[in-house]
Amino acid sequence: MMQPFYLTSKSPWPLLSSFSLMNVMISSLKWINNNNNMSLLVLIINILILLLVMFQWWRDVIREFTFLGVMTKYMYMNLRFGMILFIVSEVFFFISFFWSYFHYALAPDIMIGMMWPPKGIKAFNPYDIPFLNSIILITSGLSITWSHYCLLNNNMKMSLNSLMFTIMLGIYFTFMQAYEYKEASFTICDSCYGSIFFMMTGFHGLHVIVGTLFLMVQMLRMYKNHFKSYCHLGFESASWYWHFVDVVWLLLYINLYWWSY
Repeated sequence: MMQPFYLTSKSPWPLLSSFSLMNVMISSLKWINNNNNMSLLVLIINILILLLVMFQWWRDVIREFTFLGVMTKYMYMNLRFGMILFIVSEVFFFISFFWSYFHYALAPDIMIGMMWPPKGIKAFNPYDIPFLNSIILITSGLSITWSHYCLLNNNMKMSLNSLMFTIMLGIYFTFMQAYEYKEASFTICDSCYGSIFFMMTGFHGLHVIVGTLFLMVQMLRMYKNHFKSYCHLGFESASWYWHFVDVVWLLLYINLYWWSY
């Protein structure tokens, strides 16, 4: 049959990833409701199984596209478009959180003292750790852009070094965010402000961790010479995702930290 797409052999990964993701969600709910060590252990095991399945699936994709040479122009375009749609879905995911935030912030209810942040909540100083985190992510956005520019110009060594620097900044941001959580004067249980704050910054932090892992995979592939100046879809997708994480953080900083202070 003449068609522009590569038909893969029977693969177990879509089915296994679906079941693994379902197990992660179920174990997450059980851990939230029970809050004991056994539930946490089951959640960690399910997350590790999901990561293993994802690794195996993406390994096969890299093997097919990089070593077997089965990628066509149409497949390349479809994968790019798929990544764009994924980022758009993430945009709407965060829009739901911002909608919830402004629903309470613009018209505070009498139950929270008709003020924002609610009475008794001590907001973070936006010129302390949040400002440092903003500088970290903005710098990482510049470094990943420079890495992409060097890759386009066949300067692989400089591109790899800049990518490593971006990963270091991502890890640094994660540690600073964890330190901020540790020093917080309120918890996720303290009114709607605490719930929204930790949900928004927590999910953003999770995206930073995922983006950092994404960049680590691209660093390993670049080290193994998988990329060319004219063909580096994995790196391009990772850079798009990282820029998305940067933009979300700037919106969080302006609205959640600076405006609420």
